[in-house]
Amino acid sequence: MKKRTATLLVIILTALILSVAMTRAQNFGSGWVGSFYNNTNFSGNPTATISNISGLNFNWAAGVPIVNGTAVVGIGTDNFSARFTSTQNFTAQASYTFTVAYDDNVRVLIDGTLAFEDFGGGPIKTRTFNRDLAAGAHAITVEYVEVSAEAVLQFQWNQGGPAATAGPSPTPGPTSTPAPTGLPSIPSGALSATVIRAAVLNVRSGPFLGAPRVGRVLRGQTFQVIGRDEKAYWFLLQLSDKQAWAWGYYLAVNGNEFNAPVVGSFITSGPPASDTGVVAQSKAGMKLRSEPTINSAQIGRIPWGDLLPVIGRTYDNTWYQVVFRGTTGWVFASYLDVIRGDLATIPVTR
Repeated sequence: MKKRTATLLVIILTALILSVAMTRAQNFGSGWVGSFYNNTNFSGNPTATISNISGLNFNWAAGVPIVNGTAVVGIGTDNFSARFTSTQNFTAQASYTFTVAYDDNVRVLIDGTLAFEDFGGGPIKTRTFNRDLAAGAHAITVEYVEVSAEAVLQFQWNQGGPAATAGPSPTPGPTSTPAPTGLPSIPSGALSATVIRAAVLNVRSGPFLGAPRVGRVLRGQTFQVIGRDEKAYWFLLQLSDKQAWAWGYYLAVNGNEFNAPVVGSFITSGPPASDTGVVAQSKAGMKLRSEPTINSAQIGRIPWGDLLPVIGRTYDNTWYQVVFRGTTGWVFASYLDVIRGDLATIPVTR
């Protein structure tokens, strides 16, 4: 009898332990819908849409994306984007830890609000972030961009402790309130756009998601629209101290967006005199050299994804002369993509 009681207790304790473990286990979710685009900025209609994806747990290496055991039709190994959407049920009000592994770029929205973003590119990264969520259904969107080389996306979460509850407010003491930052004025009758779909929106140096981030704007702020891309997916905004590109999905354009002029402006780090019309983007972290040879002195360190005006080249096009943050130097051409202009118009300087 005692032996049976002891056995029963072991079974009960084991069940309780497994129950706790399952509660805190990693969850990949289910019922995802994936929309794949044959470009890196989610533009146009999806090339392929796949339903009933059991979880975002992909390691495609250098091959084509395979989902539900089948290669995604019309999508190659590089230069594509994918938007995964689902509604997931969270059983308890709690703090949840989300983990995302990715190569190259990813953005996560929860209930339409930006929760995490990294478009810095580079090799595979693993990042975590926490969110307090109420029990019930929550909409999750994971946007992924693959540029080159390895392709990895893994997204999961687990329940931590109970969600934090508000306690009594502390007694306020004397504070120094900074002066509010004024928004730029908008000329009467000018086309404008208001940030509506993100609490914080990154604005970029070019009209694509892989362009370097040059600033951030906030929900509810309104800016003059200076220009747009050909399809009116991206808009060039006039900020207080600069112009920058914003993705139109997150904006409400106050007027007919097609009235904005089509512009090809890229915000580069070089002075206006260096704008030859040819812009290259770095495909890796790379060294800026004083001469077009690997034995010359390093005079700068260029991050992945930076935009560089090209002002010269070698006779065999193996090195480009560029301007990086005010410094003129040379970079090895294999690590650059020319994304605007005709390289043939650039003079041979070495």
